[in-house]
Amino acid sequence: MPAAGPARNTATLNRFHSAVNSGDPGTVSKAIDEFVAPDVLFDAPVPMGATGAEALKRVWEVLLRAFPDIHVVVEETITEGDKVVSRNTVTGTHRGEYRGLPPTGKTVTYSEIFIFRFTDGRITEVRGVVDVLAQLRQLGALPA
Repeated sequence: MPAAGPARNTATLNRFHSAVNSGDPGTVSKAIDEFVAPDVLFDAPVPMGATGAEALKRVWEVLLRAFPDIHVVVEETITEGDKVVSRNTVTGTHRGEYRGLPPTGKTVTYSEIFIFRFTDGRITEVRGVVDVLAQLRQLGALPA
C-alpha cells in the first residue's frame, strides 16, 4: 500500500525525476500522464504556447532535444502539507537547438527550484525558478 500524504507525494516526485533522467522522451511523456494532472497549473520561465500537462511535455521535448544527456540531481526536498519543494542541479550537453542557439557541444550546469502541489497523489501545480541566465552564459549567448 502506498504511503499516505506527504510521503507519497515525495515518492511520486522521485519517480518523476527518475523518468526525466531516463533521457527517453516517451518515458517522460508517460510519466507526465501518470503523475501530473492534465490541467496542471504550470508557472515557470518556459513560454511554450501551451497549458497544463501539454506545456510540461513540450518543455521536456525541447530540453531533451537540446540536451539529450540532461540529468537532474535533487539536492534537497522539503515536504509540507500538499507541497513538495525540490532544489535541483541540472547538467547537460548542448547538442541540439535551444532558445535559438545552434548546438555548441558545451556542457551546462544550472540550478532550479520547483514547488509542486499535489492533489490526490498527482501534481496539480508547478511553480519554478530556473537559472536561465547561467544556461545562456555557459552557452556563450551572453557575456560571462
